[in-house]
Amino acid sequence: MTSSDSTRWGLILVIWAAGLGAAAQYGKISVVFDRMAELYPLAGGSIGFTVSLVGLLGILFGVVAGMFVAGFGYRRTLVWALWIGALMSALQALHLPFPAFLATRVIEGLSHLGLVVAGPTLIAQVASDKSRGLAMTLWSTFFGVAFTLLAWLGLPLVDQFGVLSLFGAHAAIMAGLAILLTVALRNVPVPERQPVPQLARLPALHWQIYRSSHRVAPAAGWLFYTACFVAILTVIPPFIDENLRGFVLGAMPLTSIAVSMTLGVFLLRYLAAVRLVQIGFALCALIGVWLLLVPGSPMACIALAGAMGLVQGGSFSMVPQLNETAADRAQASGAMAQAGNLGNTIGTPLMVTALSLAGYAGMLATVVALFVGGFVVHGLLAMRRRY
Repeated sequence: MTSSDSTRWGLILVIWAAGLGAAAQYGKISVVFDRMAELYPLAGGSIGFTVSLVGLLGILFGVVAGMFVAGFGYRRTLVWALWIGALMSALQALHLPFPAFLATRVIEGLSHLGLVVAGPTLIAQVASDKSRGLAMTLWSTFFGVAFTLLAWLGLPLVDQFGVLSLFGAHAAIMAGLAILLTVALRNVPVPERQPVPQLARLPALHWQIYRSSHRVAPAAGWLFYTACFVAILTVIPPFIDENLRGFVLGAMPLTSIAVSMTLGVFLLRYLAAVRLVQIGFALCALIGVWLLLVPGSPMACIALAGAMGLVQGGSFSMVPQLNETAADRAQASGAMAQAGNLGNTIGTPLMVTALSLAGYAGMLATVVALFVGGFVVHGLLAMRRRY
């Protein structure tokens, strides 16, 4: 695959908007989670599955999703993933019975996986070598931006028209993006399709990807990042001054995005993405010690989010830097999807367990250990690539 001579920023922004739709597949439930019991009062503890089931297919098949996307076609995957997402949200807006609602969330996971694998691969394709770092950093912001927009625009919609209206709005947006990208991608040169792997070969293909220090590197660090980010936003708030809590929680994702898009993009001009991610992990570990010494410090919380922004942008930029072909990039993105879903799944229970067994100090020690783990794993993989 050769890079384009000039960056198609308009198309990149539309693909990024599809990423916002993918993030909203998680966020549309997260932001109204306290109101889901209004829709399903008999669900009890099972209501938690309304969030986690989207990640099920990502955990099971994320690492090989890139191979299937390469075989099915990047344009086709992106558009069909949007249509599937639109259909599932439209069905959810009909107030389905609870088991049927959970089934739509599982299918929505297929849509999410297609979007997060095909989206960054296509962005890397239509960005020039000079602009690719900025383009991939922009893509890396899709979760933070989507959650912010859902808080600013989605919650007022829910307050006025109810929870089901949010699902309907999401369906309309996903369908609109599907139509727009069908037209926008029509004349975009994309990599040739690859043979779809046979199911019997999937275990061997997993091993093939995970033993590659180039393809697995972005995912390896991403696992440590995702195990911390959502978990920290979940377990830290009770330790922050109640008068400042709302401000700090709103500022943290925005600070992460701002640092990623400014300082992160600037540093990528002079540093390899792997080095930037290691710097981010090292700063996160140091700020974690700060939070350990000054529990719930608002400045430390915001600084931690900023440092995590370096890891965020650098991790996605690492995919095209370490992998030359579109097929390898898609496999690396698939591994990142698997690692991200796994990290989001295990992170919060891990932090809650550490908090219950060893208190605040034990929880922060776990956070620091994870950040150090991210730094070390990138160092070890970099050594493998050199020898």
